[in-house]
Amino acid sequence: MTYYTPLIILIWLALIVFCILVRENDRFSREMKRIMYLTYLIVAAAALSEWLGVRMNGNPAVSPGLLRAVKYFDYVLTPMAGGAIVLQFQTKSVWRKVLFTILALNTVFQTVSLFTGWMITIDAGNTYSHGPGYNVYIGFYLIIILLVIFEFGSYGSRFRKKNRVSLYSTLILTVVGIAMQEILGGEVRTAYVALVICLAVLFIHNSEFELMASDDRIQEQMIRISVDPLTGISSRNAYNTAMTELASLDSLPGDLVAFSIDINGLKTTNDTYGHHAGDELICAASDCISAVFAPFGTCYRTGGDEFIVLTHLEDRALIPALEGQLESKADAWHGKEAPSLSLSVGSADASDYPGVSAEKLVSIADQEMYKMKAAYYRAAGIDRRKRDEKSLR
Repeated sequence: MTYYTPLIILIWLALIVFCILVRENDRFSREMKRIMYLTYLIVAAAALSEWLGVRMNGNPAVSPGLLRAVKYFDYVLTPMAGGAIVLQFQTKSVWRKVLFTILALNTVFQTVSLFTGWMITIDAGNTYSHGPGYNVYIGFYLIIILLVIFEFGSYGSRFRKKNRVSLYSTLILTVVGIAMQEILGGEVRTAYVALVICLAVLFIHNSEFELMASDDRIQEQMIRISVDPLTGISSRNAYNTAMTELASLDSLPGDLVAFSIDINGLKTTNDTYGHHAGDELICAASDCISAVFAPFGTCYRTGGDEFIVLTHLEDRALIPALEGQLESKADAWHGKEAPSLSLSVGSADASDYPGVSAEKLVSIADQEMYKMKAAYYRAAGIDRRKRDEKSLR
């Protein structure tokens, strides 16, 4: 067994390296770091107790009481080393509760055995042998391994398929390493080598899981930024991104058509029926715009009641047709708080303005929209300048 001492030293050094890696990893929460440190401590203590039992066995200089105490910690901590791995999973399955219950029962059984000799007997040469209760321990041990397998399965379900394959392969390696030591016995000491490999892979998986979670959070934030919270269509931020992409092109696509759309009378609706009615009007406008234009491009809410649609239309006859469809949908709408919906729309076709920028194309569409809005207010007999002056008083 001269090889076993250097092996234990390497195992301990590996656990120290794991601790350093955990300390340097900023993705892990403080709670997760504490769990990982505790796992490494339990595995280190279990490996040490097993090594001490091997070194003391048959040594007449060691008292039988000390040997019995070392074997007690060996039989308590070795199953805990497997259970400690489950701590890192942070799952809340029923198997986890059963596992910790079995570990507690084993600890009670070993404590009683320490004073009854159920687990080991020690002869005159200070060599221990298994006692009559050893099969109970083996039963506990097998149940613990089975429960750890169940926990691996529960934990693996959180990962994508490619992650689970490596995780389950590691589980098989660990079980084989433990089984080889238990079945072959003697100088075969493979359990803690397998456990350390398992811990190394779990560190990788935990790092990967935290990275995936971070990516998901970033993706969620990007969605929130790119989606208008009131209407659910693309936001001003998404519009700015699209305009930046168009500005990077040498020239605009020939089939690009910009539509500028604005709600008529939103301020009157807010003043008369309240802002809830105004919000209903904005959402209604968004729904109408999306229903008409979404198959051809992207709809953006760029301001309170301002919308921009960037489309790709090879058939220019669709421009007046889409504007007519939008007007029909708006005329047909009736709300619970706001009675009606009226929209002004203007468009600009990139093929009619060669060489212009995307920003200029949208500006042209805005001008066309404001012409339509001015006509709407004239027809309604509303002087917007007087109304705006009154609102400033």
